[in-house]
Amino acid sequence: MKYISTRGGMDAATYSAILLEGLATDGGLVVPEVMPRLEAGQIERLRGLGYAELATEILGLFATDIPREDLAEMCRVTYSRDNFASEDVVPLTAISDEISLVGLSEGPTLAFKDMAMQFLGQSLEYVLARSNRTLNIVGATSGDTGSAAEYALRGKQGVAVFMLSPQGRMSDFQRAQMYSLFDDNIHNVAVEGVFDDCQNLMKALFEDLDFKRAHHLGAVNSVNLGRISAQIVYYFWAWLRQTDGVAAADRATTEVSFTIPSGNFGNILSGHFARAMGLPIRRLVLAANENNVLDEFFRTGIYTPRGGADTFATSSPSMDVSKASNLERFVYDLLGRDSDRLSAAWRELAETGRIDLRSELPRFVDEFGIQSGTSTHADRVSTISSVFEQSGVLIDPHTADGVKVAREHLEPGVPMLVLETAKPEKFPEIVFEATGERIGVPQRLEGLLELPQRVIKMANDEQKLRKFVAEHAV
Repeated sequence: MKYISTRGGMDAATYSAILLEGLATDGGLVVPEVMPRLEAGQIERLRGLGYAELATEILGLFATDIPREDLAEMCRVTYSRDNFASEDVVPLTAISDEISLVGLSEGPTLAFKDMAMQFLGQSLEYVLARSNRTLNIVGATSGDTGSAAEYALRGKQGVAVFMLSPQGRMSDFQRAQMYSLFDDNIHNVAVEGVFDDCQNLMKALFEDLDFKRAHHLGAVNSVNLGRISAQIVYYFWAWLRQTDGVAAADRATTEVSFTIPSGNFGNILSGHFARAMGLPIRRLVLAANENNVLDEFFRTGIYTPRGGADTFATSSPSMDVSKASNLERFVYDLLGRDSDRLSAAWRELAETGRIDLRSELPRFVDEFGIQSGTSTHADRVSTISSVFEQSGVLIDPHTADGVKVAREHLEPGVPMLVLETAKPEKFPEIVFEATGERIGVPQRLEGLLELPQRVIKMANDEQKLRKFVAEHAV
């Protein structure tokens, strides 16, 4: 398996190589040269596997340059009870007759980002050790990516992490998870601005190829295809578990739909790839919050990112994104995997502030199965309340965005699986507002909010960031 750039200017590379690069060398995003495809019988043979074994099989289709026994050991260590609280790793929980939650928040930071980031931590250390290289991770987070990356990479040999987060835009719990880490290889930088400002700073450093190479920069945001590939696994797992009770003769034709709370389009992109691989997914429903640029795109065909000043601070902060990096990978598929057309679309975006793809609008649903919807704070409060009343299950505000939009896209006879984003304990204020329930942190994280914190505050200044990275790089 080799990997190329959406913009056509990168030589085909191996999985190990693209793990270390993050962005493609031409500024585009890395995609598989050819998407692997599984037939119904091949998918059925995965049914009896545990999560770590399933991860080995799915990731083995992408990481073909890593010996299978080494990949299996990485997956075994990653998806173990040492890292994930549930024996199943990803439990499914019904909250109504039509909707079930896919439990992706059993990891060390109580958020779905752990599912891929824990694997990325293992695989990066493995690749670096065998290539005798170092790597300086520069990332941007709107909430959960930062802590998941830092917990996965803290203390790892040959790696430093520089995580950019927007000042005052995360919950107290999210800040405490990140800023309480004092490992020598972890550097938290709180930027004046919003998430998109952090992401723009990150991209500016990566697009300067001389700086990137001189300081061995890498990425763990969902621009890194390693994360996307690891997230594909739980779509297969969820479909297999949902169809365990279906008669064997009917399984191959049993479709399910997924609703995915989305900000940067990485999580739903993994579902798009799973569907392209042959998994029987009927619909991929994108759930946005008030920063609903992606919902507007999938309803109108026009993509118009907003400026940082127009990005709302909401009660589902991990989705406070107005420019979705991973959309480029979907548009590449939409445009027939034609790098010239893709590059032209991104030039249009740079010149006009938008991309007009209205001519492709019917294909969003008909060919790719993608629909979308928007949720507001009032919707989140109402949904958290109703789910708790009906099922006794508490959900976080991002998952509530997903459930609200999922309810609007139910189809008779088609199970709807909502991807859980985080544990409700990370957002106790809105849970109390919705239910009157006061929830504390899990026992294993008791005392987190009282720990001392270390963070560097910085203006939205590319030169200051460059200087800081250069001074602290490994």
